[in-house]
Amino acid sequence: MELDVIRYSDNGDSTLGLLFINSKWESYTLEDEHRDVKVKGETRIPAGRYQIKFRTVGGFHGKYVIQYGAEWHKGMLELQNVPNFKYILIHAGNHEGHTAGCLLVGETSNDNKDEKGFIGASRDAYKDIYPQVRDALIAGEEVWITYHDFDKHYILRDVLRTF
Repeated sequence: MELDVIRYSDNGDSTLGLLFINSKWESYTLEDEHRDVKVKGETRIPAGRYQIKFRTVGGFHGKYVIQYGAEWHKGMLELQNVPNFKYILIHAGNHEGHTAGCLLVGETSNDNKDEKGFIGASRDAYKDIYPQVRDALIAGEEVWITYHDFDKHYILRDVLRTF
């Protein structure tokens, strides 16, 4: 299974994007802003490709087992081997204060220009996305996510590389 995050707007406080699963649009995303030098809890992860596996320990896992039930929730979706980051998860949340480097998903989004990024109906989006990834992992399928930067100055650099 392949997931793609297309980052399209970084306003200096937050980053909005689009999440695709096997080339089908699934949700909006929200992350921290880009920084050349990482600031803990205030920096998005680098663009790149990362494997996703279950994380079955930690506060989020326990909270989600209670919230969604142990039959439904089998572990947090954790990105593996992200340079200079640990415990990068995909989870519900509405604004950059909820992320700390993680990927938030939502069904609605603001424009991220006049105010900090916000995504809504996050739990609904998570309930749509999680079973797809969970079932692939349970079936033994490898799951990968690729982050693409098409926000601010990155778009020109990335487009020019294709020529």
